[in-house]
Amino acid sequence: MPATTSEETTTPDEVVDEPVPLTEPAGGVPPVTETPEALREAIASLDAATGPVAIDAERASGFRYGQRAYLVQLRRDASGTVLLDPTTLPDLGGLAAVVNTQEWVLHAADQDLPCLREVGLAPARLFDTELASRLLGRAKVGLAAVVAENLGFALAKEHSAADWSTRPLPQSWLRYAALDVELLVELRKVLIRDLEVAGKLAWALEEFEHVRTAAPPPPRTEPWRRTSGLQAVKDPRGLAVAREVWEAREELARKQDRAPGRVLPAPAIVAAATAKPRSLGELARMKEFSGRRTRREYWHAAVARALALPEAELPARRTPHQPGQLPAPRSWPEKNPGAATRLDKVRTCVRGLAEQLELPQENLLSPATQRRLAWDVGDRPTTAAVGDHLTALGARRWQIGLVAEPLTEALA
Repeated sequence: MPATTSEETTTPDEVVDEPVPLTEPAGGVPPVTETPEALREAIASLDAATGPVAIDAERASGFRYGQRAYLVQLRRDASGTVLLDPTTLPDLGGLAAVVNTQEWVLHAADQDLPCLREVGLAPARLFDTELASRLLGRAKVGLAAVVAENLGFALAKEHSAADWSTRPLPQSWLRYAALDVELLVELRKVLIRDLEVAGKLAWALEEFEHVRTAAPPPPRTEPWRRTSGLQAVKDPRGLAVAREVWEAREELARKQDRAPGRVLPAPAIVAAATAKPRSLGELARMKEFSGRRTRREYWHAAVARALALPEAELPARRTPHQPGQLPAPRSWPEKNPGAATRLDKVRTCVRGLAEQLELPQENLLSPATQRRLAWDVGDRPTTAAVGDHLTALGARRWQIGLVAEPLTEALA
């Protein structure tokens, strides 16, 4: 008798049903709402429906400059799905009057809320299906994985990185976009049930409100330093070339409404910073600038500006230290040994609590908050002092209630 495989010895009640492919929206793929008349009909349909609003937005990341929305999908019980083109409808005030007073259901809301706010849309309340899944300790939290695990349907994700500024949008893309909001309201119901059973619903509601009301991140200091590969450039003059070319690229990308990487790839910036070509001919002989459509005169002008700068105007080799900015933790044992010891204790405590609570530790207390607490709080703090410090750092009540006392004990 041949040996049996592990698949052959699986008992019937161990077999996991495969998710059922979801290939078509229940009401078919709706036409794109792109005229004032169609918008009025969509608003009336959404207004007549009840319950939360499932919503999503598609951008053209990697193709266009910025993160504007090129398609907005909305769905509400009994309303059907609305696919809306905000580029042809500059005034969404009527839509905002209906949906901005409602609870929204989104997946990974922090990604879509900024571009929705740009077109005047913002929720009164929020349910984030990705964040709910994280708080439940789920291993996979992408929309397709969450839908498959909770509802038993398989969503295709083949167009997630498409250029959504394309017009007209292909029918297959519109089908994908409609399916992204098809099950969000139903998914919300299942996740609410699971959060209640786990005793985590109150935590989730606080987290949702935190995401909904979060301020935009502050502008990055010297963003040109984040150019991929720039760590190979060590000298200030080369860094000046990188800065000038990067800023020239940003200006041109903004004017052309193209993603900066499509205007000039990062390796070309690093190559110019390394070679520091002094003539247009030198630049033209570089393979990174040899294409027929390369604006060699434009880029050489940026290089020339950097080469002409006086020494006093060259950038520092490293990003200047900002007030209140913490040094890298690897340097703490030398710069602040007490803080280094406290950070080890804080991390160990948070990691242990997160395992007990079946939470990702970054959702229990963010790494930045852990570092700031360890640096600032001092030895032998009181529970009240730890709680006050966490409050000042933006930790939520549920987080503070769970970690303040254990952290105090760990730091003692």
